[in-house]
Parts: sequence; C-alpha cells; structure tokens
Amino acid sequence: MSANTLVACHPLRSMQHKANTLSFDIGGTGVKASVVDPKGSLMVERVRIDTPVGSHPDEFVAAMAAMVAQLPAFEQISVGFPGMVRGGVVLTAANLKHEAWTGYPLAQKIEALLHCPTRLANDADMQGLAVIAGKGLEMVVTLGTGFGSALFENGKLCPHLELAHAPFRKGGTYNEQLGEDARQTVGTKKWRKRVAKMIENMRTLTHFDHLYIGGGNQRHLGEALPEDISRVDNVAGISGGAFLWRD
Repeated sequence: MSANTLVACHPLRSMQHKANTLSFDIGGTGVKASVVDPKGSLMVERVRIDTPVGSHPDEFVAAMAAMVAQLPAFEQISVGFPGMVRGGVVLTAANLKHEAWTGYPLAQKIEALLHCPTRLANDADMQGLAVIAGKGLEMVVTLGTGFGSALFENGKLCPHLELAHAPFRKGGTYNEQLGEDARQTVGTKKWRKRVAKMIENMRTLTHFDHLYIGGGNQRHLGEALPEDISRVDNVAGISGGAFLWRD
C-alpha cells in the first residue's frame, strides 16, 4: 500500500458529523469511492474499479484500499454494501459470488487496512440517507445488478429487510426477476411491467408515503412516474456516507 494511503486518515480529528468521510459504494459491476464533506457533497470526482466478483473478501478489501491513494484526506469511512449486514459483519452477498463473504467482518478489515473508524450499511440504506425528506414512511429501492430496498420512518432508518430474496413472481425472487440479467433476458418492456408490479406490492406491504428509485437501471423506467415516486441520482450512494455517522 502506498504511503499516501497510510496517512490519508486522521481519526484523532474525527467529530463524526463534522468530519470528512471516505465513502464507498459497492455495486454488482463497479466499486465507487470519493471523500464527502459533512453535508454529503463530493470533494472530488468519484474513482471507480470493476467489482472483483468472485474474489476472496480479503482481495476485495485490498482492491478497495488501493483506491484511496487517489483521494484527499478523511477522518472516517462509510461503506454501502450490496447485501445484508449487521454490526459491521456481512451476512449475505449473493451478487459477489464467494462463500467467504458470509460472516466476514468487513468494517473491521477496512479499519485494519486504512487505520480509520469505519461504519458499514446496506447500500440502499446508505443511499436513502442522502435523499429522504425525513417525514412519514419513506422507502428506497435500487434497480441494478440486483434489487435493494430500505425503509425510513420520520428520518430514522428502520431495521433492514432483505426483500431482494423474498418470493416475487413465478417462483423467482425480486433479485432474480428485477436484476439486470432479467432485464436483458425478457427485454425492457416486460421488465418495466415487473417493476410496476413490485411498486404495487411495496405499496401494499408498507403503505409508503414516498418511494425513491435508484440504481443504474432506474434510467430504463421511462418518463412518467406517479407523484409519490422520485428518481435518485447514483451519486447518493456515495453522499449517504456522510449521514451514516449522524446518530
């Protein structure tokens, strides 16, 4: 690891909500990173590597750490992860395709490499922190390599539910029926109908006041969306890292 990487973090100056945050957004095709200020604004353009799908988590983390040499100094780290996480530990990582992810202490491993306090969240949870209004029941879903979701009540993050692997239609899960492989297989027109069915299911399940749709495939939804549904820019997956440190 380069000397720049080792000195990039200044944890002794960390004041959580007033600190600059190194923010990672791990996706099924790309890992993005930048440093954001306390308001979630990117201090520099994002850097990106292809997601090392199938790699052992230790190799994956080493690749993430190598990205930091291109970025300015920070006081803390946030990671948005595409799966179920709890207490800094990965529980599921279906799209990363390595069995060693189950039970992997990702936050601890990143702290050890970058010598900086680290918080880990589901990627949809972290994205939602950057976009919610903080009123009523708000839901975030992500449409990309797979399907992600998050719920917030009056600005507070609710316990994460891994809806991606719940039954959806014809024996398939939300992840299987709404992911990029499915869109490529059935075509965008049929995929949009599945998305519409998903939205109605979420209305029935949560009675959300507002739904935010993010992820790379939200661009395939077409123009018209109901008034209680908004699109989310993908930069929110990075910006949310700042808000992960706000209690």
